Amino acid sequence: MRAHARISLDALRHNLQRVRELTAGTRIMAVIKANAYGHGMAQVARVLDNCDSYAVAHVSEAVALRAAGIGKDITVLQGAINREELLQASQSGVGLVVHASYQLDMLESNDLPAPVDVWLKIDTGMHRLGLAPGASGEAYQRLQQCAQVGKVRFMSHFACADDPGDPLNARQLRDFLAAVKGLGGECSIANSAALCAAQENHLDWVRPGIMLYGVNPFLPGRGEVQALRPVMTLSSGLMSIRQYRRGDTIGYGATWECPQDMPVGVVAIGYGDGYPRHARSGTPVLVNGIRVPLVGRVSMDMICVDLRQCPQARVGDDVVLWGDGLAVEEVAEYADTIAYELLCKLTARVEFSYR
Repeated sequence: MRAHARISLDALRHNLQRVRELTAGTRIMAVIKANAYGHGMAQVARVLDNCDSYAVAHVSEAVALRAAGIGKDITVLQGAINREELLQASQSGVGLVVHASYQLDMLESNDLPAPVDVWLKIDTGMHRLGLAPGASGEAYQRLQQCAQVGKVRFMSHFACADDPGDPLNARQLRDFLAAVKGLGGECSIANSAALCAAQENHLDWVRPGIMLYGVNPFLPGRGEVQALRPVMTLSSGLMSIRQYRRGDTIGYGATWECPQDMPVGVVAIGYGDGYPRHARSGTPVLVNGIRVPLVGRVSMDMICVDLRQCPQARVGDDVVLWGDGLAVEEVAEYADTIAYELLCKLTARVEFSYR
């Protein structure tokens, strides 16, 4: 018995259309880095071909997309970190983010097969990657004068977009617009949460990521996006059902004790498949559509579930770990993490299907 991730292509298309409805004509750079947040990068790119371009993290991801026959514009968000990656990007017709002076130096000092388009990244408060706002004018002039560079655009990244009420958001947008004033290039600052939070964040381009996969981009209680559909449904099956007596303990460490005589099911999934090791007792799963709680510790290959609310369950019955009917965001809260991590951490042992 093997865990199975079903990827809904209709849900992907629906979520992209939801972005279009929210952004009213703004151009869309679909973020498909990290294997499309665990969903399959090439497969997702083919389905989201109605977007305006794609974004990945590494040059190697962009090269893999080209090898898979993806011809649409691609931007590498971390840019090229050495001459070899710069040449690969040029040969593959891939755009690069420039976020540091050494990347400017590389562009100026290397002959390339073809010019590369550039997004100049400005650090407005994330303090991770990007040039200081005061350096944007000089960097722009250098890029404009560089024969290795094609189009030049500008981007920044919010630190607290998932909390729309945080005052840093307004300050970052103001500082970004001030830094690029008069320079004339297209601009982008909005990820999923920012594009949903306020129209003023849309600018020329938006960069949706997590919402394309049907996940609410906001912190719990800070907002939600209506009408998104979960793209991934992770499921497995019941491989065992046994009756235990009151006081019996379940799983490693004997951390969970049966409060009464009761049935306990064993589901064929564990942290070896990417199910979160730290999901605590009480984490919900769906057995034949009925919510039942996880009990005891997550093992490498198995979890145990309390079947008192599902006495009709039988070996082989379907168990949904997240997705259709059970939001991955809720499961992530029980595991003290975020939905992004759960989606990205599925291992090669999980079987994927697309329909």
